[in-house]
Amino acid sequence: MNDLRIQAVDDDASIHDWQYVHNLIIPGDMLSIDDVRARTGRNRMEVAYLGDVLVGCTTVRPPTADNRATATVIVRVLPGYRRRGVGTRLYKRVLGQARALDAQVIETVVLASNPDGLLFAEQHGFTELERYLLRDGDTVPWIDLRLT
Repeated sequence: MNDLRIQAVDDDASIHDWQYVHNLIIPGDMLSIDDVRARTGRNRMEVAYLGDVLVGCTTVRPPTADNRATATVIVRVLPGYRRRGVGTRLYKRVLGQARALDAQVIETVVLASNPDGLLFAEQHGFTELERYLLRDGDTVPWIDLRLT
């Protein structure tokens, strides 16, 4: 795993790579390139590669003016690269980034159709807070979890 390379989402190639991972894992909430660009302005986003092969992405939503205590961390690993330690390395990285932002509370969000992601979050100390649908007509709930 020494060849895991992580880079900020800061150019067209990394924006496309982050979008690809997100849209593959979260097909019910497809993001356009413009959506991803907008998110880079308010979140810390990175993409991860094993050598030159894209394997995942991360997001840290920093505490906001409305909620100065809470940061949200999200790690997404492509299915073919799970259970190899990639997610754990990325999680440790985003957890450190959130704590560096003085977050007192760490949360995450997982789509219920991603049992691997939910299990990963639970194995790393997150407990479920709530389930909800983003839009009318959605059938797969999002799950908010908090690090305990």
